[in-house]
Amino acid sequence: MPGGRHVEAVTDATFRLRPGECLALVGESGCGKSVLASALLGLLPGNAETAGHARLADGLDLLAADEATLARRVRGRRVGLVPQSPAAHLTPVRTVRSHLEETVRELADPGPAGRRAAAEAAAERAAFPASHLDRHPHELSGGLAQRAATALALIGDAPLLLADEPTTGLDRDLVHRTVDELRAHTRDTGRALLMITHDLAAAERIADTVAVMYAGRIAEIAPADTFFRTPGPRHPYARGLLDALPERAFTPIPGAPPELGALPPGCAFAARCALADADCRATRPALTEGVACHRA
Repeated sequence: MPGGRHVEAVTDATFRLRPGECLALVGESGCGKSVLASALLGLLPGNAETAGHARLADGLDLLAADEATLARRVRGRRVGLVPQSPAAHLTPVRTVRSHLEETVRELADPGPAGRRAAAEAAAERAAFPASHLDRHPHELSGGLAQRAATALALIGDAPLLLADEPTTGLDRDLVHRTVDELRAHTRDTGRALLMITHDLAAAERIADTVAVMYAGRIAEIAPADTFFRTPGPRHPYARGLLDALPERAFTPIPGAPPELGALPPGCAFAARCALADADCRATRPALTEGVACHRA
């Protein structure tokens, strides 16, 4: 609530994620993707307010859970997190092995030999080289720091994995390798994966379902096959995101997203949309049959 204003960072974000499925949450920076992930894990600032429900398969409501429940029963155990900018989440004076073994100890301590074996197994699953386990974070490349963070998230065998911009700062070959490994792991283990990204090429490579966020709301949610191929997206914003890709029309969307603290009364995308009419500018569309658009 900067300056005393109430800002709705995420509103009406409704979706279902099944075991073995990958949902890619995409959209421009500042649209609310990372706020959604933080809300699910109870990591929002103290002045933030949450409402609604986010239920795990056994009925546990993450948004209603207290901090003790989230710390002891959820984080790492039920929901794993691959954070944005992983190097910033690694303690600089500790080795990768130390990070991994400490996580094993916190989740279910099998003793010194068991901790070492579990740490090495997690590193292998994340394709982190065993030869680098005794290195410190500053000795790792961006790709290796990403793999270390992924290994940490995999230790608890959580049924849900949140990956927040896991390919940021990686070259294209490493992006492909990272998303392919996450996709294979999801399929092999039956885990659900929520991948937050602005990289549509990575989303196309990994996702079963795509949800597009704009100004804190889901504008469209659709199967990846129909989203990236025929018939394609239905929402003008989602079509604009694809048209902005270099391998497609390479035509950027004009204008900029509105401030979340000063959203218009109608569709938040109306000022940038060539199809907008008076109804669009006056009435906010609801998410109906997978799309929130009066003209879809």
